[in-house]
Amino acid sequence: MEMKSLLIISVALAMDASAIALSIGINCAVSKTKKILFAISFGFFQFLLSFIGTYFGVLFEEYVTSIPNIIGGMVIAFTGVMMIKDGMEQKDECLLLNPKMYFILGISVSIDALVVGFTVFHHVESTISILFNSITIGLVTFVLSICAFFFSRYMRRIELISKYADYIGGIILLLFGLKMIFA
Repeated sequence: MEMKSLLIISVALAMDASAIALSIGINCAVSKTKKILFAISFGFFQFLLSFIGTYFGVLFEEYVTSIPNIIGGMVIAFTGVMMIKDGMEQKDECLLLNPKMYFILGISVSIDALVVGFTVFHHVESTISILFNSITIGLVTFVLSICAFFFSRYMRRIELISKYADYIGGIILLLFGLKMIFA
């Protein structure tokens, strides 16, 4: 996969984490240490789940059957639609900032990375490429989460920003999925 496509996928996957980071960062009670721990959690789980998804995608293709691009494109497009749908829902829940939330939020924003790893990167043949793709996704998520925390202190209308982040990530995944289907 070319670097441009990898970065586009990485940014699309990081949109959920960035939206959550903005939501968490707007809370004055959240310390810099907690923000960094959340960013590390988001980046780590994006890396881990994309790596696991890719690994199982490679095994599935090698030992069971090849996954056609049409099915992978449909899954990616569906994930994009679900992100757009999530952006339309009202998110008025309180954030619980206990240590379990690093794990829970980290995994919840990274489930799509598992799907993307399984469907998009399954054709990668070397472990180095799998590792590189996964590390790139994790690092992009970490950096965008840190940026979101930085910008959150300037944001006053967090609901509006969160909705647009979901829409942008969903649209990018939808377009990428359609590209896979029709290419």
